[in-house]
Amino acid sequence: MEQCKQFGGTSRSAGINMNAPDPSVRRFRPRLLPTMATVVGIALFVTAGHWQQGRMEQKEALRAQFDAASANPPVTLPAEPVDWDAWRYRLVAADGTFDAARQILVDNKIEDGRAGYHVVTPLMLADDRAVLVDRGWIAAGETRAQLPQAAPPAGPVTVQGRVNIPAAHYVELAQSAPAGAVWQNLDPARFAAASGLPVLPIVLEQTAPLIGSTGAADKLVRNWPAPDFGIEKHRIYMVQWYLFAATAAGLWLFFNLRRPREGRAS
Repeated sequence: MEQCKQFGGTSRSAGINMNAPDPSVRRFRPRLLPTMATVVGIALFVTAGHWQQGRMEQKEALRAQFDAASANPPVTLPAEPVDWDAWRYRLVAADGTFDAARQILVDNKIEDGRAGYHVVTPLMLADDRAVLVDRGWIAAGETRAQLPQAAPPAGPVTVQGRVNIPAAHYVELAQSAPAGAVWQNLDPARFAAASGLPVLPIVLEQTAPLIGSTGAADKLVRNWPAPDFGIEKHRIYMVQWYLFAATAAGLWLFFNLRRPREGRAS
């Protein structure tokens, strides 16, 4: 009995609390407001990641379409209304006559570090339609008032080119519709309204010398690089948003798994 009393006295004097929680064990005690904020943040990050993933897959499909179209030989431009998105980047051949009076110059085009224009001329087809042909790049004159001359050949020709669809949204310095031969952007719908021609909603980027032309070859530069589809950019952004979501979840777990405080000595 004396030994038990002695042992008990020793325990109390040492300040040992037999009911104290084990500091090595973590307890899960999430708080409401931080949890709600974390859930909202993760939802936003995952949604942004999914959007970037969708854009990346769309650009990958465009890249595959471009590669497939570039490997095929030119085909005749379809005569009936078609899904022009499916024809994008296809190599085609179109027969017609250039309308030199309605030719325009698309401004602010750079080639090998030099400023210039893209020469765009409507090609009148046999079925009374018209298609815009980007015949190539030409250097600008010494002054803005001195426009370069690049008259198209007269008579029937065959144009071989790549189908492209100009951007529907663009920025222009002037708010009014373009007037004259110099345009800031190439817009088939706007060109149709200004010229009265039933132009197709595409542009042919000329890739080969004209067939049937009897005049001298022009000196236009036809350098059509592969489009930058931005696939890697969307992939990087996708991974970034998913990492944000994973980081938010990890921090939430870290701050809500707490070690209990050691109880005071009794």
